[in-house]
Amino acid sequence: IHKIIAQIIDEMGIQDKTIGVSPVGCAVLAYNYIDIDWQQAAHGRAPALATAAKRLNPDKYVFTYQGDGDLASIGTAEIMHACSRGENIVVIFVNNAIYGMTGGQMAPTTLIGQVTATSPYGRSVELNGNHLRITELLAQLKGTCYVTRQSVQNPLGVRRAKKAIHKAFENSMKKKGLSFVEVVGTCNSGWKLTPTDANKWMEEHMFPEYPLGDIKDE
Repeated sequence: IHKIIAQIIDEMGIQDKTIGVSPVGCAVLAYNYIDIDWQQAAHGRAPALATAAKRLNPDKYVFTYQGDGDLASIGTAEIMHACSRGENIVVIFVNNAIYGMTGGQMAPTTLIGQVTATSPYGRSVELNGNHLRITELLAQLKGTCYVTRQSVQNPLGVRRAKKAIHKAFENSMKKKGLSFVEVVGTCNSGWKLTPTDANKWMEEHMFPEYPLGDIKDE
């Protein structure tokens, strides 16, 4: 996903016009790979900082890069209200159904029956509630112009994800509202699987619950 973003910025020739915002967590590694202006946010607060950055610099391309433990949990209020306001930013949301950096705990997106560090017997509806399809919820808000879910587990997925993120960047300058791109991914270390088995598990279990494709395109 980092590579796709870097390629798009290079191909669009907007390196000096792009501001990235990431919270604490796995997302901060993006700072090491993409040479643009970056702003680190408190956990979950990236959409709030991105809102300020875009409003103060309307000629800049502003995006956030967030995980599911960040955006769909502690950051729920920030993303909901940014979408409701229709901020002209891009939000890239990586969903691997787990807190990948802090120990493999259950996240809001963890599937029913999925084993994590805090659900060792599998997520239970009775105890933990249902998993959250945050992307479908955000698509209902009037301030979103483009909402899509993609993946990068094979060449076709990479091409489609790149096309989606490129479109989201273009939308941010058309003042159409917020573009939201979810990328379903793996966390083989947190899932305790090899990379190959993690991809297979994702295809078999996550894709049925998080189906790929455009959800909203206005």
